[in-house]
Amino acid sequence: MASNKLALMRYKIIDNCLRRRNRKWTLDNLVNKVAEELYEREGITSISKRTIQYDIQFMRDANLGYGAPIVIKDKKYYEYSDPAYSITQSPLSLNDVEKMKDAIGILKYFNGFSYFEEMNDLIARLEANVTHYQDESKISIQIEENPLVHGLKCIPVLHKAIREEIPVLIKYKSFKSQSPTQDIYHPYLLKEYRNRWFLICRNNRNQTLLTLALDRIQEVHEMSKKDFKPYKGVSFDRYYSDLIGVTKSEKDRPQKVILLVDAKNAPYVETKPLHHSQQIIKAEEDGSVWFRIDVIPNFELEREILGFGESMKVMAPRLLRDRIIRRMQKMVMNYTRKE
Repeated sequence: MASNKLALMRYKIIDNCLRRRNRKWTLDNLVNKVAEELYEREGITSISKRTIQYDIQFMRDANLGYGAPIVIKDKKYYEYSDPAYSITQSPLSLNDVEKMKDAIGILKYFNGFSYFEEMNDLIARLEANVTHYQDESKISIQIEENPLVHGLKCIPVLHKAIREEIPVLIKYKSFKSQSPTQDIYHPYLLKEYRNRWFLICRNNRNQTLLTLALDRIQEVHEMSKKDFKPYKGVSFDRYYSDLIGVTKSEKDRPQKVILLVDAKNAPYVETKPLHHSQQIIKAEEDGSVWFRIDVIPNFELEREILGFGESMKVMAPRLLRDRIIRRMQKMVMNYTRKE
């Protein structure tokens, strides 16, 4: 369990104790009570006295905590100086307000796509409550977005279909097709990559996973729920863990990709890894660095590599290296060919 959730549980237990005025609470009493309840709820076997002391100190803090009026009576017993006080009734701290503003900004970004229309009222109420504490502050976070991206209007019905396990009839025209096709799909996941959205699904004709770009969907309609075919493969967290982007088949396996990055760009690649598997193999005397990532070679990986231009060189595998070379040769031809 996340440490912040455990801390919140401890605060609530301490709060419940201090609200019970019919009993006197020493530090040892509070430690024992917290330990007892955490053991019953989460199986946690021990809580230190110092942890509870820090919790009480945090609860007292008006800026970071709750501003709780905790006092020590007779140099021994902890209690609230205000018998009616509870942290569940305390106002937000200034620190809480700033965090809530950032969170609302992120929610408003997602709501801007208009695919979660039910969020409109929630965001409005949150914003009204937060601005009650402070005046409008300057923008402190801005997320990349592209309102011109096509296909976003499909997200509400597809999101509902995934959540409620409903097959959908999709009219789809890929970039390679001369005319659109219609088929019934069983939707499993909506995935975003670089401001472009994709639907991971299957159709009735085969069992392989398909990836449909939402900007190529022309129509989508719900079908009978009873005909839905659930996905019984690996979790999608694992399915996409060895991938950059979305292009993959179920038979693909990751490969060891070795990249040599020059001294100027190595710090950027080190601090913003291409993939979570990235590791440094060695550093050269001139400052260039060898990196390794374990991923499936695909179009998105090639685009990442080509984006670094002459500052990144593929050392392995050979097939990927040769493909990058061929693409770079075609790039040179494009610039040297007479119009």
